[in-house]
Amino acid sequence: MRIDGSGTQRANCLLCPNPGPMTLDGTNTWVLREPGARGVVVIDPGPHHESHLERVARAVQEQGAQVLVTLLSHHHPDHVEGARYFSELTGAPVRAADPAYRIDGGGLADGEVIEADGLELRVVATPGHTADSVSFYLPADGALLTGDTVLGSGTTVIAADGGLSDYMGSLFRLRELVATESIRTLLPGHGPLATDPMGKLTEYIQHREERLAQVVSAVDAGARTTGEVVAHVYAGIDPAVLPAAQASVRAQLRYLTERGDIAAELSFD
Repeated sequence: MRIDGSGTQRANCLLCPNPGPMTLDGTNTWVLREPGARGVVVIDPGPHHESHLERVARAVQEQGAQVLVTLLSHHHPDHVEGARYFSELTGAPVRAADPAYRIDGGGLADGEVIEADGLELRVVATPGHTADSVSFYLPADGALLTGDTVLGSGTTVIAADGGLSDYMGSLFRLRELVATESIRTLLPGHGPLATDPMGKLTEYIQHREERLAQVVSAVDAGARTTGEVVAHVYAGIDPAVLPAAQASVRAQLRYLTERGDIAAELSFD
């Protein structure tokens, strides 16, 4: 089943038509199936966009297949809001790390192997973007489905319930996984797939370190509010993504304070 022209032998993308500054071209819904099998796994059904959800369900049915389970990479609405309607369409349970988003299904434990009609996925906890973010390793295709932890283009925001310390740990963990498991492709929650996963993860880590240095420079230059740091680091930013920049700066300031690069007595709004 090859839909929307992106994926691997077992993982295929159906792009939700919800483009925007934070979703890029839209949310990638991933449909996973072992060749020749009838059982399908869906990762991130997307927002409550009925025509998209119905399209995914119909595409599976037209292949003579059945959704066995839906998995959620994290709790943001553009990935999970449509999960209940999709469950009603398919009869499949929804599993998530956060209990609040499970529908007749269980959790997602780090290291757990999920089996579905011959398909095998390994759960990899990758907190940081959000506290409940997980990725999924598909060893048969040498692929890693990364949700919003690693995007196909651009960088991800650190949400209020996430944290930069956790996020950096997740990036280093994924880079180690790529090196030890011969992962060839990253399949993100937004944007195109990445065929140089080591390069992509190294780029992400270097970008974060550069941003942190810029934040320290802003504070050294006298910035004492989040807004002042944003103005220094993200000069000329598109107003549409300003809230994301503010969230990232808050996470960076917390991280730098914890690391001792910024004096603990300084406070930022």
